[in-house]
Amino acid sequence: MKIHRFIINKDLVEGRLEVVDNELFNQLKNVLRLGVGSKVSLADSKGREALAEIKGFKKGSIELQLQEAFRNDKEPAREVTLYCSVLKRENFELVVQKATEVGVKRIFPLVAERTVKLNLKMERLQKIIKEAAEQSGRAVVPILYEPVSFKGAVTHAKENSLNLFFDISGVSLKKNLGAQKNSIGVFIGPEGGWTAKELESARESKFEIVSLGKLTLRAETAAIVASYIAVNNGI
Repeated sequence: MKIHRFIINKDLVEGRLEVVDNELFNQLKNVLRLGVGSKVSLADSKGREALAEIKGFKKGSIELQLQEAFRNDKEPAREVTLYCSVLKRENFELVVQKATEVGVKRIFPLVAERTVKLNLKMERLQKIIKEAAEQSGRAVVPILYEPVSFKGAVTHAKENSLNLFFDISGVSLKKNLGAQKNSIGVFIGPEGGWTAKELESARESKFEIVSLGKLTLRAETAAIVASYIAVNNGI
């Protein structure tokens, strides 16, 4: 029998727990139709996880008995921050979903010079990220930041030990990114590509200008592939 998995904003300590969450209440009781005695898996977004048994439903809250609390060890050791230019709604939603599934820690929607779409539904994106983290077995929900300018993203990225600036003109990405690179920034441009000014800014900031090969990938494809490579040390 499948054990459904959820991430909640509660510390997980073995024993009785009451969760006040209308959305989770509706999901368990009305959508999944789980009853008293059903088991679910819970994570606390801080790295802990526990098996829980449903003990009862109140108005908008669920009573649970926590069992077998343990540390979730699935989080990647490397911290990858994705700076992805804002894309068309469905394309950007795909990016945040898949980037979460492959292990990215932070996501910055980036406004580049050639960015066309600007309006993001942040609440919807947060929900997509949370559901992707639950589905993929993560116990930590990636942080989604408010849209940032290209200059702001470059400034933030200087804290990273390595920044990969993806462009068709770049050199082929090395398979081994180096074990010492424990924090990596991944920059993905808009549908129209980076401008010459943005490329020059990346070079001046000592970013590595790299490509994913000779074929021209859609921005959302490049974001997903590049994120996976960065998280998994180029494998």
